[in-house]
Amino acid sequence: MTAPATNPTLILASASPRRRELLDRLGIAPDRIAPADIDETPYKSEVPRDYAQRMAREKAAAAASDSAHVLAGDTVVAVGRRILPKADNEPTARACLKLLSGRRHRVLSAVALRSPDGTLRERLSETSVKFKVLSDEEIRDYLAGGEWDGKAGGYAIQGAAEGLISWIQGSHSGVVGLPLFETRALLKASGFRIP
Repeated sequence: MTAPATNPTLILASASPRRRELLDRLGIAPDRIAPADIDETPYKSEVPRDYAQRMAREKAAAAASDSAHVLAGDTVVAVGRRILPKADNEPTARACLKLLSGRRHRVLSAVALRSPDGTLRERLSETSVKFKVLSDEEIRDYLAGGEWDGKAGGYAIQGAAEGLISWIQGSHSGVVGLPLFETRALLKASGFRIP
């Protein structure tokens, strides 16, 4: 009787607990977590799509290994050509929410999978999201919950913000931080067994 084949070794180039939880939904647990420490400053005139893809590629390269696959991702919230920051303070989060109030925006979630031989596979998910018109009180209450901290665009769709979103078209998991359809396709193409 032959033993069941094991999956290749996988490094997740992210410290995000949300990405680990989403990967777990595919039945995949990374063998190691290796957050990539890279400069995440957008280039002058860089469009959101190119920025998200570049960040995922650079994170995968920073954690590259000749004995493991490296999975990296990046999620960008964009209004037109404008890339919204990851909110690291309440004024930034408030400014993002005021900008997003009552309007549609895009969330671009790029995934890159680097094989031990250096082969790079990548995919991009683009999701449209629309917030209701937010009152000052709703913004204040949301900020008080602290979910905005470190989140692109100043909100986390998997939390209280979901109750403020009137419409979404695309990948919910992509907005959370790892588009599962695209990630599954990359992993399967690289020989991972996924239930």
